[in-house]
Amino acid sequence: MAEPTPRRNEPRLRPAPLLFEPAEAASDPEHFFDLESIDDPRALLARATELTLAFRAAADRAVEFQAIAAAQLADPRRFDRLTTADIAERAEWTEDYAKKMVEFGRDLMRGGAEGRGPGDPV
Repeated sequence: MAEPTPRRNEPRLRPAPLLFEPAEAASDPEHFFDLESIDDPRALLARATELTLAFRAAADRAVEFQAIAAAQLADPRRFDRLTTADIAERAEWTEDYAKKMVEFGRDLMRGGAEGRGPGDPV
């Protein structure tokens, strides 16, 4: 099973594998990572939990990369830097959220953000 995203000083554990979805299976709205074929409720709960944790870990990590990218784009040393309003528009965020993400990204790049939860810029 996948583990929550660790803090900066802990090694990252890999989330449960997200098995490949063939095109024909992905087109079926009832098909989701073959969960519908699991009859045993214990096995279903275990696999669904693995997937939940894997998606959560992936989302947390993606948010961290968003924050780092936002901080890099807002860096005043860049000749092509973007304003937080520009970043917000590109990422489909509010400007206030973009400001928080820029700060979160700066914390991550400095090796900080220890007191915050993974993927939590607020």
